[in-house]
Amino acid sequence: MITCFIRYQIDPFKKEAFAEYARNWGQAIPKNGADLIGYYAPHEGSATTAYGVYNIESLAAYEAYRARLAADPLGRENYEFARREGFILKEDRIFLKNVSAPHAKLVLP
Repeated sequence: MITCFIRYQIDPFKKEAFAEYARNWGQAIPKNGADLIGYYAPHEGSATTAYGVYNIESLAAYEAYRARLAADPLGRENYEFARREGFILKEDRIFLKNVSAPHAKLVLP
């Protein structure tokens, strides 16, 4: 299992458009085969940095998933929405592997 971290630079005046984009991926990503952890928009601090995070089995599975996502009607609409509205200024993607698992159970103070 690998985790895809997408770092977005967004227009700070179009945060609500990014939130709509994220909600759309909340439907399309799981439907097309990736385990969505979530999309995160600015809350405090930077007004321009946002993230999308999901797990996928492998890079080969990622390629097949991307093809399904591009063919999915909601996926196509969401890509077009982002292009048309211009709220994403920059997008960087990295794949990482969790090397700290298994984790201990959370202990609350």
